Amino acid sequence: MKRFVIEENEAGQRFDKYLAKLLKQAPKSFFYKMLRKKNITLNGKKASGNEKLSKGDQVTLFLSDDTFLKFAGDGAVPKAICKLDILYEDEDILLVNKPAGMLSQPSESGEPSLVEYITGYLLETGSLTEKSLHTFRPSVCNRLDRNTSGIIAAGKSLSGLQELSALFHDRTIHKDYLCLVKGVIKNENYIKGYLHKDEKCNKVVVYDSRKEASLPIETYYTPWGDNGHDTLLKVRLITGRTHQIRAHLAGIGHPLAGDGKYGKEAFNKSLRHEYSLGHQLLHAYRLEFPEHLDGKLQRLSGRVFVAKVPEQFFHIIQKEQLEENYYENLERDLGICKNDHHCGGSCNHCK
Repeated sequence: MKRFVIEENEAGQRFDKYLAKLLKQAPKSFFYKMLRKKNITLNGKKASGNEKLSKGDQVTLFLSDDTFLKFAGDGAVPKAICKLDILYEDEDILLVNKPAGMLSQPSESGEPSLVEYITGYLLETGSLTEKSLHTFRPSVCNRLDRNTSGIIAAGKSLSGLQELSALFHDRTIHKDYLCLVKGVIKNENYIKGYLHKDEKCNKVVVYDSRKEASLPIETYYTPWGDNGHDTLLKVRLITGRTHQIRAHLAGIGHPLAGDGKYGKEAFNKSLRHEYSLGHQLLHAYRLEFPEHLDGKLQRLSGRVFVAKVPEQFFHIIQKEQLEENYYENLERDLGICKNDHHCGGSCNHCK
């Protein structure tokens, strides 16, 4: 016999969903059968599986140790240790400035991703336990390409993860990016198109009109300044499709600097030679929460979070004579001082 007490991160979900996580190797038919035979009970009573769990509920499994281990798996928890650039943290969510080169989510390659690093961090700090990870694991709510840097939001608790995911799903949370693109752009613009993804080569194509199996995309961009041949661009995603910014801007003749998949080889070659740049200059620098929030995220109502650009990106901005444009726009849009968040608390962002 094994007994489990429902913790806060496990509350609020259906009983059968909880069992599916606890006995992840078991077919659903198994634990429904065990429920019918009262080999699995909830608070000492027969249950159907559709009950909503509350904190403190007791789940009892009248199963042999061998049967439990067979269906629960070996209990191994994928985790890794890495120093994270944490922008914000409370008991429910975590905002992290992901570096370029790191995967956002686990992949078949087995290479550690931000999810494993977050898991390792939360275990190390005591925010999670090995036991709790059997039925709840932290997860990210937005994805960035491996070589795109910037803000990723993650849920530390089940309710935090659910509420945060809903904001991204409903597009009520604003995501702004900075990128360096080829060519001169003088005016802001709102562009639409249709994106089709080729799964075999993990590449997308953008069309002006709808094609079979294509999805609508919307992108809004504002130039932050140019040097006569390149433009520092702020981009807001209205929709959030795979490679949307990279493919959409390339489709209108302004590919991202360093983008080996959608960019211009001659442009990228000069950047590799000059700056040893090996990836696209795209950074998710700003996250803005809606004005009025309830529940676990209420404290984040109307708040704006900013992740400063990576050192290499900033070095290129300086060398390409775009540093003044960069700071002017940060100060105008966000009230961020030229000391790049190290002002001792005097700028609007740091107050």
